Amino acid sequence: MDALDRLAGPARDLLSRVDAAVARTGAPPDHPLWPLVRRLGVLPGDAVAAVAALRPGPLAGAGPVLRALSNQYAQPGGTPPPWHGPAAEAFTAGWTALSGYVEEGLSGRLADTASYAEAVVGWIGRTRLAVARALAAVMTSAEAVTMGSGGEPTQMPRAAADIAARVLGAVADAYAQADALLATWPGRLGELPFRSLPAGPVAPGEAGPLDVSR
Repeated sequence: MDALDRLAGPARDLLSRVDAAVARTGAPPDHPLWPLVRRLGVLPGDAVAAVAALRPGPLAGAGPVLRALSNQYAQPGGTPPPWHGPAAEAFTAGWTALSGYVEEGLSGRLADTASYAEAVVGWIGRTRLAVARALAAVMTSAEAVTMGSGGEPTQMPRAAADIAARVLGAVADAYAQADALLATWPGRLGELPFRSLPAGPVAPGEAGPLDVSR
């Protein structure tokens, strides 16, 4: 259980009040809440619920597994059998191409995938902590008192908008960090095509006899 798990439940009633007030009365035209609502398309209650549903656990175990597999793929696959003849040359060419694909291509792609999983795990942790801090701030604020039984009803619309902007601002920052993270990965996680055989004088279907006597 982290800070967000501890705060999301107690904050639920306040966020429900904030959501209802914003939906009912809105906010001043120049309030910073509006660009946040337009960007995210949600009110604070749903935004916090979405972040609370993000769990690093399923991805946290993927990185070590992928790195171990990458290390296995990087190990040399041995050498072709000591066969001779045109067919042996074709087989050796295929063997060499496949070995390079596994040892260099797939091994590197698995390592990149592990790094990506670890980066996403880090982003989830940072996002949960940032939203937890925002909740802690608004739950102990004067605006929270206003939204409760101790505030003037005429002040509630402004208080609700201020709380909503504080919470949605944390979520919007996390979205910006996610966009920046994704921008660093194009081309590193896509399909890795296999170039089976280099061009040469001997095609596999026309390789001729294979001498395995030596």
